[in-house]
Amino acid sequence: MRSIVHIDLDTFFVSCERLLEPKLMGKPVLVGGTSGRGVVAACSYEARQYGIHSAMPMRVARQLCPEAIVIRGNSSVYSKYSDLVNDIIKEASPVYEKSSIDEFYIDVTGMDRFFGCYQWARELREKIIKETNLPISFALSTSKTVAKVGTGEAKPNNHLHIPGGQERSFLAPLPVKKIPMVGDQTNKLLLNMGIKYIKTIQQMPIELMDKVLGKNGVAIWRKAQGIDHSPIEPYHERKSISSSLTLEHDTADVTSLKSILLAMAEKLAFYLRNGNKLTSCVTVTVRYSDFDTRTRQKRIPYTSLDHTLIETVMEIFNQLYDRRVLVRLVGVRYSHLVSGSYQMRLFEDTSEMIQLYQAMDKIRNRFGQNALRRSAAMDTRGIGQMTNPFNGEPPVIPAHRRM
Repeated sequence: MRSIVHIDLDTFFVSCERLLEPKLMGKPVLVGGTSGRGVVAACSYEARQYGIHSAMPMRVARQLCPEAIVIRGNSSVYSKYSDLVNDIIKEASPVYEKSSIDEFYIDVTGMDRFFGCYQWARELREKIIKETNLPISFALSTSKTVAKVGTGEAKPNNHLHIPGGQERSFLAPLPVKKIPMVGDQTNKLLLNMGIKYIKTIQQMPIELMDKVLGKNGVAIWRKAQGIDHSPIEPYHERKSISSSLTLEHDTADVTSLKSILLAMAEKLAFYLRNGNKLTSCVTVTVRYSDFDTRTRQKRIPYTSLDHTLIETVMEIFNQLYDRRVLVRLVGVRYSHLVSGSYQMRLFEDTSEMIQLYQAMDKIRNRFGQNALRRSAAMDTRGIGQMTNPFNGEPPVIPAHRRM
């Protein structure tokens, strides 16, 4: 039987801001876009009492709680504190997975023979709190799903143990939306079927869930039973992703070169979002026909959005391409990557922009990377389908493919 710990840093963005400004303690705090069309990235428990939640338009949140203190997010600060926690967990844990900027899974299976897993997890939590002053909650159980749900029930700033054999009874009275993979639409569908609590799913035949929701229904049924054999994925932080292309024929056609760079920038941005990553450094490479290679980079605020990255790539290329001779190769690289949920992009993006990118990515994930492309990149067939670099593939994509 496995022993899995799920750790969650409570209201992480808000907690980081409170470390920088203790006067925020006990007050309703909103972190996110500060413009009239901005979105809430995170909110304190005091703000939640007014019905505020993440991804809510900031304008609505301010109406619900006029006295709330609004802070524009700082992703570099949050990444710094996340790294501090990561280092503590890395030093103490046999195997761990960093699932987001503020969530971790630890496999402590077999450690009971030396000392209690629950006691070990409690001591780790105390160490993290002592060294970072961040509030933290955790749960220990036999699977990732039950441990994650348990952490949600343990909050705020507490811990919980769901022993083997008690998974179903623990899950039974909880709302179905507590199951990690149940989103708003699935929850609405289940509610329309009269399914409000996990207990109802536990009592249903798996064939019915398969008929109604297909493979997702089967997965939800299994999670409702507390069955989840998904392994802990050892954490390895990727520092950069890149794409380069050696042209079939050397060229000085600036329009063609910009089209290729645009396609690269767009697809790499898509992979950042799919990999739950943000970049703060963009590098462009130009290799001339005489093999003279020039590179230039620019630091930018953390992002993974096409329009920002494409604009940066074009700006760098315009500065870099100064010889006006034939070009053999061009490339784009995004580095200084950080992990983070989609919320980290809510600091400066409008709800309309967020919805647009979510819709675009959904179409690409369903119908392929080339299902949606900017018109300027339509004639860049040489870029083709790239391999997702966040699925254990080589970091350079693709490697000097000829057009």
